[in-house]
Amino acid sequence: MIYFMALALSLGLGVPVAVIGAGLGQGRAAASALEAMARQPEQSGRLQTAMILSLAFIESLVIFSLLVGILVMLKMPDTAALIDILKSGAAH
Repeated sequence: MIYFMALALSLGLGVPVAVIGAGLGQGRAAASALEAMARQPEQSGRLQTAMILSLAFIESLVIFSLLVGILVMLKMPDTAALIDILKSGAAH
């Protein structure tokens, strides 16, 4: 029973933390790239390519955490079936 509670807690906290971290990382990467482009406009093409590549990597980590969250959610038992099991166990 504690296992299922831990799964639900990890699902409820893990994915939002990953999304918040990725949002902060993407904002920082974009801000740094724009600041670098303002300092050296001649390098803006290379900086933009590097920024887009880094944003794609950050977003792929968010998609990976979402996939792990979905897999964890699929491991959770059906709530109605779990309540029936608990009621039948409490009756004995």
